[in-house]
Amino acid sequence: MGQPELIPHLFRTEYRKIVSVLCARFGFQHMETAEDIASETFLAAVQTWPMDGLPPQPVAWLYHVAKNKARNYLQREAVFRVKIAPELKKPEAGPDEGEIDLSPGNIEDSQLRMMFAICHPSIPAEAQIGLSLRILCGFGIEEIADAFLTNKEAINKRLYRAREKLREEKVAIVLVNIQEVEGRLDSVMTTIYLLFTEGYYSAARDARKELCREAMRLCRMLIDNPLTDRPAVNALLALMCFHASRLEARVDEYGEIVLYDDQDTSRWDAGLISEGGYFLRRSASGAVLSKYHLEANIAYWHCVKEDTPEKWESVLQLYNRLLQLEYSPIAALNRTFALAKATGRPEAIVEAEKLQLTDNRFYFTLLGELYSGIDDQKAVQHFKKAVALAKTQAEKQLLEKKIRTLSVSK
Repeated sequence: MGQPELIPHLFRTEYRKIVSVLCARFGFQHMETAEDIASETFLAAVQTWPMDGLPPQPVAWLYHVAKNKARNYLQREAVFRVKIAPELKKPEAGPDEGEIDLSPGNIEDSQLRMMFAICHPSIPAEAQIGLSLRILCGFGIEEIADAFLTNKEAINKRLYRAREKLREEKVAIVLVNIQEVEGRLDSVMTTIYLLFTEGYYSAARDARKELCREAMRLCRMLIDNPLTDRPAVNALLALMCFHASRLEARVDEYGEIVLYDDQDTSRWDAGLISEGGYFLRRSASGAVLSKYHLEANIAYWHCVKEDTPEKWESVLQLYNRLLQLEYSPIAALNRTFALAKATGRPEAIVEAEKLQLTDNRFYFTLLGELYSGIDDQKAVQHFKKAVALAKTQAEKQLLEKKIRTLSVSK
């Protein structure tokens, strides 16, 4: 990976780790300071690396700079003189009490504590998720706005109010007890799933793999802790393993998107499919059926190579149960694809058109697919609407190719 691509990549993977450790060290009342130090660390890399060359260990370089900046802050600000310095003078304080610990173990512990501290019940669920995406996952404001289908101003206000509430409540960044875990785990899992989804649909191949890996790493962190090793968490990791197993097959060597029916199944990752099966079996304990259980089973069937009516009937029934448990327009849209496979496209077209998701590119893409060969003119119209809404060049190329194919076939 070249230097221009490396810094954005490291920002994605290391920014949130630095912020988590610093927030755990300073507390929520100095959250902006933690973010500023992390941002200044990457600014130093942007300014220094092009002139001095890439350091032998870029991550270690970032951690060293972050430690120095944090140390300078502690020495410079009153918070050090009034609150921290007296603590350092206590007899029981060790020699490294004032150091910023960026060891792998402390990074993981800090991130886990931060995940649950941010998901405090005093702030709304959407604000919990947005703040987690910002602090723990390094998302930009625009990316968070896209995830919530809103604008940047609304997200900025939401995050500001969430930060203020955490300060007012003096929320401690500690691993909460089992009762509090149960109240916050849903928001934590939603955050992880949004991170995975952002990676899965990313236009950049490197970002796609990295974000998906990071989401899976955070989920494994939950599974590794006895307080958070729950059936639904295992189902979420199974779901992500199944989806990630097909990442390589979703894009060809030219960077163009390959739809499910056209994927080369030899490029599916058998190891991830097997791992997904392991976590799906682990998720079977307990009496609660979550949406992640149903989505993981749907994802499993998409990893079955044989294209049989039984396969799609199973997927269709799982979508029916999922929509009963928690309705989602996207789940309803995906159900129509399974319906087309199980019972035929005419019935699926009727169901899809009822949804009226006219601001969704996947809606028009699916209608284009369903109408292809039945009414090619309507198919082209839908594909053109999808092109207008497409977010990446790869999506546009795929859709334009389909339009050309249908136009030639007339």
